[in-house]
Amino acid sequence: VRLVESGGAMVQPGGSLRLSCAASGFTFSNYAMMWYRQVSGKEREWIATINFSGSITNYADSVKGRFTISRDNVKNTVYLQMNSLEPDDTAVYYCYRIGDFWGQGTQVTVSS
Repeated sequence: VRLVESGGAMVQPGGSLRLSCAASGFTFSNYAMMWYRQVSGKEREWIATINFSGSITNYADSVKGRFTISRDNVKNTVYLQMNSLEPDDTAVYYCYRIGDFWGQGTQVTVSS
């Protein structure tokens, strides 16, 4: 199993970013996928889940209405569209698959 995140950057408050997580080494369309984030010195925080087909999504209250998780089962990729970004969204963002499989993370910094 391999998960590779990309798309992190520095952005101003109110801006947008789209993160991608390219998956390989397993049948991607059989698994729900999740995004987490972690601020240095704090526990990793779950922020979104998408089911295997993409028909069901769930979000943490902290990002609901601003972030959108989606997936492309042909490209074996899960996405996180982040809008109206706030300084508190600054973190390393990870994608996750059940079985304790994590990517290496991608840094998102929201700052003016």
